Amino acid sequence: MSDTFDIVIIGGGPGGYNCAIRAGQLGLKVACVESGSTLGGTCLNVGCIPSKALLHASEMFEAAGSHMAGLGVKVSGVELDLPQMMKSKDETVDGLTKGIAFLFKKNKVTHITGRGRIAGKGKVEVTDAKGKKSELITKHIVIATGSEVTPLPGVEIDEERIVSSTGALSLSKVPKSMVVIGAGVIGLELGSVWRRLGAKVKVVEYLPRIMPGADGELAKQATRILKKQGFEFHLGTKVTAVEKLKNTLKLSMEPAAGGEITTIETDVVLVAIGRRPVTEGLGLQEVGVKLDARGFIETDHWKTAADNIWAIGDCTAGPMLAHKAEEEAVACAESIAGKAGHVNYDVIPGVVYTSPEMAWVGKTEEELKEAGIAYKKGAFPFAANSRGRANHQTDGFIKVLADATTDEILGVHMLGANVSEMIGEATLAMEFRAASEDIARTCHAHPTLSEALRQAAMGVEGWTMQM
Repeated sequence: MSDTFDIVIIGGGPGGYNCAIRAGQLGLKVACVESGSTLGGTCLNVGCIPSKALLHASEMFEAAGSHMAGLGVKVSGVELDLPQMMKSKDETVDGLTKGIAFLFKKNKVTHITGRGRIAGKGKVEVTDAKGKKSELITKHIVIATGSEVTPLPGVEIDEERIVSSTGALSLSKVPKSMVVIGAGVIGLELGSVWRRLGAKVKVVEYLPRIMPGADGELAKQATRILKKQGFEFHLGTKVTAVEKLKNTLKLSMEPAAGGEITTIETDVVLVAIGRRPVTEGLGLQEVGVKLDARGFIETDHWKTAADNIWAIGDCTAGPMLAHKAEEEAVACAESIAGKAGHVNYDVIPGVVYTSPEMAWVGKTEEELKEAGIAYKKGAFPFAANSRGRANHQTDGFIKVLADATTDEILGVHMLGANVSEMIGEATLAMEFRAASEDIARTCHAHPTLSEALRQAAMGVEGWTMQM
């Protein structure tokens, strides 16, 4: 017996569940098929949310143990209760997954637990945990299967001593030492958690810099600050092997360009070299869905090459970000409903939740130079920001890049406390194609960290004025 729907979505992560909710709001009959026991996908269960819970808790632990005394708050007997920290993280995740389930009920979305695959035109086969199969009939299929950890050839992840981001979120004790392979978002964030809790953290990165793709000036300053915090970086270096010994791990590495092999020993290795799309076992080729050379589903405005089959989120090209998936989810649902779905891919912000945070939107200086675009730059350091000085949060800066002729904002790059909350203003400005002068002449409350953005915008025309 088959159930019939307007849309069946395969995957219940940020792309899938937002698409389902929006489609439900638009009056469509929707089913969301999710193989995990809870909704929310990687982001909510073993990614964005639990990592931010641990980042916040570990930052508070470090502040209580070493930073608060400088503000005149003496704290003695600070102890780490790792089981309670993990429990708090799990409670946060549990509450949010239940919240999605509530929204499904509110918007009449059918939640089906099982592994979905496309069985033909307008057909989705679902296999539950016991192997029982059922079939759903639908007008449209949306693939929102997300991404998974990219493995490192020759290195077997056991999620105990050699861990992915999943295992790094649930270690039972603080390791004395940790080697992070990969100096991207995941590696730096989770490395920060365990460094604050007491681990000696070394980061090995194949490229000659951290945060590939971020603005070079931002990455350079971030590297200096993270080194000061205790990170040890081995840049331009590749890992050739990880050997499991009885009480330790022996990691072999060599220069990326080739050269002498060196070894280091550590308690835990975190493999964080990136993520890859989940597209295997979905029956894509049989129905004419095309993949690119890297395994991403090819789309045109979220439509695949197969009629009435759509794809959104990490399984498609572009930044692997939950908020990018959410934007595509809404646009895809609205397009299916006959509305004008839209995503502006030029203004999708990126954030790294280290301390200080990194955030950006738009073009980097390197990208503008490569494209031959003439631009002007304004920058302002948090060391000259009143609130930053008062809070002892003086690391970092904000930089605004604007078109040399029109003054339209082309990119904004931030390094500092709470910049994850400030990048939204820059994103909104760019969405409305604002000029740097628009931000420079917009009144900001004083004293706030956000004044640094205004001052950076003023700097584009050379009239920065605040201390």
